Amino acid sequence: MLLQQVSSDAAHLGRNLLHHAILCGNAGAVNVLLNCGANVESPVKTTQKTEFHPIHMAARLGYSTVLQCLIDYGCDMNSRTDTGDSALMISAKHKRDECIKVLAIAGADFGLVNIAGQSVYSIAGSNQWPLCFQQAVLDVIRAGKVPKSSNVPIFSPLMFVARLGDIQALEALIGRSEIDLDYQDDRGFSAVMVTAMEGHVEAFRLLVYAGADVKLCNKSGETAITLSEFNKNRDLFEKVMLEFALEKGNRNGGGFYALHCAARRGDLDAVRLLMHKGYDVNVPDGDGYTPLMLAAREGHGSTCRLLIKSGARCDLKNVKGETAVSLARNNGSHDAVPVILDELARKLVLSGAIVMKHTKGGKGAPHSKVLQMMEATGVLRWGNSSRRNVICREIEVGPSLNFKRLRQRKGDADEAGVFRVVTTKNKEVHFVCEGGFETAEMWVRGIQLVTREAVSGKK
Repeated sequence: MLLQQVSSDAAHLGRNLLHHAILCGNAGAVNVLLNCGANVESPVKTTQKTEFHPIHMAARLGYSTVLQCLIDYGCDMNSRTDTGDSALMISAKHKRDECIKVLAIAGADFGLVNIAGQSVYSIAGSNQWPLCFQQAVLDVIRAGKVPKSSNVPIFSPLMFVARLGDIQALEALIGRSEIDLDYQDDRGFSAVMVTAMEGHVEAFRLLVYAGADVKLCNKSGETAITLSEFNKNRDLFEKVMLEFALEKGNRNGGGFYALHCAARRGDLDAVRLLMHKGYDVNVPDGDGYTPLMLAAREGHGSTCRLLIKSGARCDLKNVKGETAVSLARNNGSHDAVPVILDELARKLVLSGAIVMKHTKGGKGAPHSKVLQMMEATGVLRWGNSSRRNVICREIEVGPSLNFKRLRQRKGDADEAGVFRVVTTKNKEVHFVCEGGFETAEMWVRGIQLVTREAVSGKK
């Protein structure tokens, strides 16, 4: 009846009936007034010429039900006060979490900034209200609503959730058409980089399996993988990437070398599976390490053996000039060193090399021969005749006492690189190799190894 006598928009001291209904928090009265034609955008004008709208009043006072009523009647959710504040910003300033939820669900714009350059997110932070704000927005996202942002650099729902590492909210965003998993902010960070930097392993896993590109670089040249290496959970991030590579076969993505990782961890099953998928056992990583070098450095003898059996080369060097055997030795690996030395020795004796062979037990002049082991038969060969194709019964570094006595007058009794063999027919032969004592050791090791394998039939 009152509305038949008085216009709902008639103002007294800058306020009309709608404004007073909002001040009282009377959602029923607000609904009646709007239903009777009250202007949902009717501004409040103060003596200081400040102007704001009904939605701003409801947000400031925290009347979420009134706010919803105004929204239902089509108010402009993104209208601004004279300072450029939107209802969302006002809600953050006055710590109104329910109003934040109502506005977010209705589609209010999180990408706006006021005259001072503040956004709703920055206002919540500067107002010491970040946790409640974050929770309110997360609740909205978990419920299946993506907060609207006309300016993604100001507010990105994906980056917001990635920074917090909330799995349920992240699952709600992934797959939505408006969400670009590989969006990069003004510093070049993507969501998967943010999860790596913040240590959110499960969020990282979710993004990786959803197809986020881990090869992207930020403006500092960092990838999600390199960022994860600085985190205390680096082993867990590495495990995620390894599992992903095992399932999907993502080779060397973003600086992650799956086979190298599996080798370094000594994960035999993973190494087998990755090699079966076609991973190259001799590819160096970004620092020049091969999978074998990393397995050797960590002391994983069984992994070294598997890699070598699959074609891993023991003679390769990294950028520091280190080899698999030097890395194993420097790290005191008693399991890896013999495995690698066996392979190096086997390669040496099967390939053969020119050595000096002494004659007549040391009485005659030495002459050069190509000395080589025959893998199938275990025969040591340095010529065509049967006397030059022998099976070794004993082999050791250094000369025999008799040889040493005979060569004493020649001045080469203690020559480096001497090794001797005793054949199954009890014939003793002395050889001298280039490379001194260490190479002589390798000859002895290799001849013993190939002979033993030929006799046993096992390699």
